Formats: sequence, structure tokens, C-alpha cells
Amino acid sequence: MGSVESKGMPEKLFFAFVCLIIAAAANADIKSRPWGKVDEHAVDLYTLDNGHGLRAEISTYGATVVSLHTKDAAGNMGDIVLGFNTLEEYREKSPYFGCVVGRYGNRIAFGSFVLNGLTYKLPINNEPADIPCSLHGGTAGFDRKVWTATPKETTEGPSLELVLYSADGDMGYPGNLRVKVVYTLTHQNALRVEYSAVCDQDTPINLTQHSYFNLKGEGNGDILSHNMRLYASNFTPVNAGLIPTGRIEKVAGLPFDFLTPRKIGERIESASQQIQYGAGYDHNYVLDKKYGEFGKVADVTESTTGRRMEVLSTEPGVQFYSGNFLDGKLVGKSGKAYVRRGGLCLETQHYPDSPNKPEFPSTILPKAKVYRSKTEFRFSTFN
Repeated sequence: MGSVESKGMPEKLFFAFVCLIIAAAANADIKSRPWGKVDEHAVDLYTLDNGHGLRAEISTYGATVVSLHTKDAAGNMGDIVLGFNTLEEYREKSPYFGCVVGRYGNRIAFGSFVLNGLTYKLPINNEPADIPCSLHGGTAGFDRKVWTATPKETTEGPSLELVLYSADGDMGYPGNLRVKVVYTLTHQNALRVEYSAVCDQDTPINLTQHSYFNLKGEGNGDILSHNMRLYASNFTPVNAGLIPTGRIEKVAGLPFDFLTPRKIGERIESASQQIQYGAGYDHNYVLDKKYGEFGKVADVTESTTGRRMEVLSTEPGVQFYSGNFLDGKLVGKSGKAYVRRGGLCLETQHYPDSPNKPEFPSTILPKAKVYRSKTEFRFSTFN
């Protein structure tokens, strides 16, 4: 028998690689526990641990990342996402902490769009500057649904598959839609989020993950001292209602320029009209990478903990939200108030209001075609 090789890998190296995978899988862990009920639907809370310093709690309510523990430069674990300890708090007062939003993440102007000659009306649940829109799928979007979960041990790391059926007419959207979201904690310390969906009618879809990150640890002040680089030379300016105008503009010379790393708070109080509209950053960035390519979105670092987060995605845009509407009234998991700008969101996505903006990349999923999207949040440390 000839020597065993894998894609040109020598036998000893190949078996050493296999042993490393087996050892890593042995250290990984998945647990679950009951976490309450929603309309008689049982909600579970899953704990995934990759055995290498990354641990997440994920709820079947809203496919929500409830906690995400990573190491700092000193090796200490800390929870870096905002959230609550109980299901009831998520149901009563969560500003989309950690959930998957859909069918359409972000805003659709006036809660209306035309598709195939028909006008569809969506619930109005957001009115910046008294300009109405439908936000994040409506009053009972995917963030408020109970998903069906299947835990899996994979060679990549512990994984949780979450499935949701959205019926024709759900929140005004056409077609019966089946959605699957797979969270994986990889052995390389990434939280990978893979989305897929299929529908029996043409329908808009724009799924995203809505975690609020604070690399100092949830509840430990604001994120203004975080350094961030965004791989985006352009953004989509908005009107007073935070709806894109349809234009795409260069960030150069504007407070929106993060092409080189800058502190988030450096220009957040700018007199720029766009900054004033969002009360800070609440804008979609047009990523520089090729459309559909899995590539860099952002790098975020925090100097006091030495934590680094890299974001990669197949999506063409990212909504950078600097937590402007947090006001200290919400108390989080550790008993600390979430101050204004106490967390940042990097929502990988297609552009807001795309169903009403034919000049933007289309968000229409054709009947029977498969929607796919992938985003990774990679964690490491520096000194």
C-alpha cells in the first residue's frame, strides 16, 4: 500500500493534523437548559465552548447570542456582548441585543415596497424624525420568534443549527420562507454565522446578527476609546428618517472615514448633518471587497484589555451603529447600567431600503432559489 496523503500532505503530518482535530473536538462542549416559554413554546439556552477560550450562550428565542466570553491579553475571560439574564427581559425591553433580525434587517421606508406589480405593507415600528419605517422585520420579526435548535459537534468546533418557518404574510412579507442559521465556535476562536433560506415566492430578505459588542466587557463603560478600521471607502448617506437617499458617497474627508484605524469617539460629536441625523454613527458602509466575496469588513481593538475583533463577511455592506440610543436605563447581566454608546454593532447586510432602491444591490430572493450568507467574528489578543 502506498503512503497516505491528503492534498499532498505527507503521512506523518496528515495524521498529526487529524490528531489535533480530534483533541480539539474532545475539548469542545455543548450543553442546554430550559429558559422559559413564549406562548407555550419552550425556549432553551445553549452553551457552546470551543475549549480554547471562546464560550457562547445562545437562546432559541430570536436565535440570540446572550453571552460571548473571550480572553483578554492576560488570559482572563470576560463577556463582551450586551444582554440580559432572563428571557422576560429580552421580551420586554431588548433593543435587539444579540438576535438575528429579519425578514429584512434595517429599515424599509414607510413600511412599503412594490414587488412583481403588487404593493406590500409592513408594520411601522420606527419613526426617526417622525418619518415612519419598518425596522428589522416589523413588530414581531425573527428576533421575537422561537427557533428550533439542533446542536452538532463538528470538526470545525461546536455548532448550533437554528431553523425558523415564516409563513406567507408574516409581518406583511410574501411567501412561505424557511430560514436556517448555524452558529459555530471554531477552534481558531471565531464565532461563525451562516445563513440560508428558501421561499415559495419571490421575497425580500436581509438577515443579520445584531450583537452589541464592548471589548472592555459588557457594562464596562462606553466604546468610544475602541479603535476601529472599516474596509469601506463609501457609505450611503441618509435623510432625517435614517433612510438612505439612494446616493453612494466617499467617506474621505468626512467623520465616516475609518479606512485607517481611529478611535470611535474621535469625531462622533461632529457638526456633520449626517452625524446629527444618527445622533452619532448609524449608517450603512459600502464595503470595498468584491460583491459576494468573503472578505474583511472591520478590525476593532481595545487597548486596556488587549482584545481584538476581526469581522469578515460575504455581505456587501455593514451597518455601524454606535449605541447612541442606550441611555443608562437598561441594566445588564452583571448588574451594571448600559450607558450611552455602551456597545457597538457591526451588522453585516445588504443596504437599507433596497426594495425601494433599484440602484442598490437586489435583496429579492427569487422563488425556490437558495439565499446564503456568512459572517465571522474572529477574536484574538495583542500586547
